[in-house]
Amino acid sequence: MRGALELLFWVSAGLILYTQLGYFLLLAAIAALARAPEPGGALAAPEGADRQLPLVSLIVAAHNEQAVIEQRVANLRALRWPRERLELIVACDGCEDQTAARARAAGADLVLELERCGKVRAQDQAVARARGEILAFSDANSRWEPDALALLVGALAQERTGYVCGQVRYSTGEPDATSQEGVYWRYELALRALESRLGSITAGNGAIYALPRSAYIVVDPIMGHDLALPYRMVKRGLRARYLPAAVAVEKMVPTIEGELARKRRMMAHTWPIVVRGGLLSPRGYPLGYYLMIISHRLLRYATPFLHLIALGANIAAVALGSGAPLIATLCLQGAILLGAALGGRLGWRPLRLARHYVLSTAAIALGLYDWLAHGTAPGWTPAEGTR
Repeated sequence: MRGALELLFWVSAGLILYTQLGYFLLLAAIAALARAPEPGGALAAPEGADRQLPLVSLIVAAHNEQAVIEQRVANLRALRWPRERLELIVACDGCEDQTAARARAAGADLVLELERCGKVRAQDQAVARARGEILAFSDANSRWEPDALALLVGALAQERTGYVCGQVRYSTGEPDATSQEGVYWRYELALRALESRLGSITAGNGAIYALPRSAYIVVDPIMGHDLALPYRMVKRGLRARYLPAAVAVEKMVPTIEGELARKRRMMAHTWPIVVRGGLLSPRGYPLGYYLMIISHRLLRYATPFLHLIALGANIAAVALGSGAPLIATLCLQGAILLGAALGGRLGWRPLRLARHYVLSTAAIALGLYDWLAHGTAPGWTPAEGTR
């Protein structure tokens, strides 16, 4: 019995360590051996006269964003892309404030005033009205660097590229979750860059991405584009790429607890994709990409349950007389949980990192609970403090 518990612990702990660190090291080693090219800023818009450039429809879905929509439209109008080749569309998803009026006043080319239907359906309706050969998407609270659109379009010009997302940088105006989430996000982006070098990314982001109109897919309204589009592109024989040179800036959630609530909401939209959206079906995947899906998606989302298994097996094995190694691992798990508890009151960075890790991991399981217990609504509410 004790031997079985010890094996269960080591397998669970090994899977956690692999998905959190080993997967990154494996991709880095493969990329170095294969001399895979770095995704960088060498990509640019097609050269030639402005009339040769594709018409781009840049879509912003917004729900009650009167506080930021004027700045958002102004920022997009200032992009280094010919104005006559850029169509700015704001899709107002059941807005009850002045979002639509302010978007028009700021110079949006098309403002749709829609019944509340959720972000994805608002995007679908904007696409139906768009004239562009290229579709680009952004959030209302993002700010794009001037050359971001040109870089995205240049990336899409590469062979078999069906989706490209840029880099999101978070502004850190508040000294709480910002620094901890920043550490996690930089690591996630480094991992995303490795995936892109070796084939395709397993997830994108909603702040800055683009795809050819011919590649656009209508998905379930509770399944956001961030996760649903990249793997579906791969199943269609296309690449989903990450381009760090194309930069968007967003304000970060100012507290760890606020970040937990945001991740919990995101995971309530993620679990339907995992369970019934075809993400885990190997059909259409190259073998290497399927291993990425298992490593970066399935095992990452299984992490809270692996932690519970590891903790329970560790406690039971020590109770049955396991020796020093299992006692040490139990003390380590206890220290992480204690650090997470103290991280809400003390400012020591390791404690805050422990708190961020524990709460972020818990958010994965809480998102699953929310979806199973209450379902997931297609609408969304902006995270507090990000506007």
